[in-house]
Amino acid sequence: MRVRHLATTTLTVIISFCVTIALTSTARARTTAPPGTAARTPVSTPVSTAVSTAVSTAVSTAVSTAAALPAPVPCSGCWRPALKTSWQWQLSSVPAEPFLDVTMYDIDGFNASAATVRRLHETRSGRKVVCYISGGSFEDWRPDAARFPSSVLGDPLDGWEGERWLDVRQYGGALGTIMRARLDMCKAKGFDAVEFDNVDGYTNDTGFPLTAAHQLQYNAWLANEAHTRGLSAGLKNDISQIPRLLPYFDWALNEQCWQYDECTTEQTDDTGYDQFVDAGKAVFNVEYELTTSRFCARANARNFNSLRKNLNLDAYRVACR
Repeated sequence: MRVRHLATTTLTVIISFCVTIALTSTARARTTAPPGTAARTPVSTPVSTAVSTAVSTAVSTAVSTAAALPAPVPCSGCWRPALKTSWQWQLSSVPAEPFLDVTMYDIDGFNASAATVRRLHETRSGRKVVCYISGGSFEDWRPDAARFPSSVLGDPLDGWEGERWLDVRQYGGALGTIMRARLDMCKAKGFDAVEFDNVDGYTNDTGFPLTAAHQLQYNAWLANEAHTRGLSAGLKNDISQIPRLLPYFDWALNEQCWQYDECTTEQTDDTGYDQFVDAGKAVFNVEYELTTSRFCARANARNFNSLRKNLNLDAYRVACR
């Protein structure tokens, strides 16, 4: 699902902000004192020192965050989609025969049976099936809903009834146990890959003080857990962390990046999906509101596998290629 994020933070932005503050503080002294206090003589700090300190702090923070991530778990047997892969994304219902003549189906991991996954494999040579699960939200209609402790349940997801954000910091406990069981379910049903939804909670009002570092650790952990089961892992949205998560994920799935001008590195400064393509990893994109004439040519030029879909992700689709 697409939940519009509130803010995007990258190292470049942090450094730029710190440099701006440093320069401003050295160039402009306070000339008036706050009410009820005596006037103070400004203490000037050399610009070079302030800038150096700001940049050093930002870089140190980023480096310490990077150092906290586990090494990517290799998965030599995992399916990795070709850059050009035909596909269907259908979550509101379980697809029925006759299936579309596409290479990849992305379907609901809970609602689909092992028999459906098997038939998808049998009816087209080389077809792969992706297991959709939410990695970052609680869904009150799922069969494992009672397993979630109240301590991991946060604020509701805006516009999505029955869903609440999860405290992804707690993946070392009950939350991790639940997600491992979901991945075991995907494996047991015969899926080839996993789509983790809602893995950008730190950019939303979750009810928890989630940071970019927390999200990086959790997302890397999810990808590694998928790989230990021989399942390919797809990064869903979380655009601002693409550079750090690229080594962990085998492909990417995005909603509405053309609508919001955040598909490419040129549009976002340093976090575009072209980085996946450059690494030989497929990008799948869906637009809900744009007509195909407004994004297909650009998507094809970037080697994205883009579709026009309805927001409820039913069987309707218009492929760009």
